[in-house]
Amino acid sequence: MVDIMEYSKIGSIEIIVGPMYAGKSEELIRRINRANIAELKVLAFKPKIDKRYSDDSIASHNGKQVPCIPVENTEEMMAIIQQETFDVLAIDEIQFFDEAVIEMCQDMADAGKRVICSGLDLDFRGEPFKVVPPLMAMAEHVVKLTAICMVCKNPATRTQRLVNGQPAKYSDPIILVGAKEAYEARCRNCHQVIK
Repeated sequence: MVDIMEYSKIGSIEIIVGPMYAGKSEELIRRINRANIAELKVLAFKPKIDKRYSDDSIASHNGKQVPCIPVENTEEMMAIIQQETFDVLAIDEIQFFDEAVIEMCQDMADAGKRVICSGLDLDFRGEPFKVVPPLMAMAEHVVKLTAICMVCKNPATRTQRLVNGQPAKYSDPIILVGAKEAYEARCRNCHQVIK
């Protein structure tokens, strides 16, 4: 088995997925910090719409942070990438990016870069986010984390959206950036969506 750090030498895609509150951003931050210790140059991004804890840092729910560049879309990220020298490309909240991010990640890995992404694999409906399944299939290393279900305390694989304390409707918009006021982790059995 090849150590994750060894992928830095050959180009790779790593993706960290799971529901909210599973520690995805925390694991991404841990990997960024390890890359920094290994004296690898890291270029980190997140979507501009994620301003929950910081405008210009990847931040975990427990307060850990690393600096990053907030961008609107993949095109803006590519414009920055083309002007930078780096070893590791880190992207938080990958599910919020357009489908061009898939090809960009593949191209970066093919060019010998270590690409590390984190994000939700399922939306609040329990359905796959469009860009995440292809990245999981292309990745050399996939980590699927679980949280704790806030109803039954079993392992949670879903993100429950709540509106005034009640499950969201299936017809509600897919994208709604929020934290504990709007979301909680749930297991398959406790996850609910109003049809």
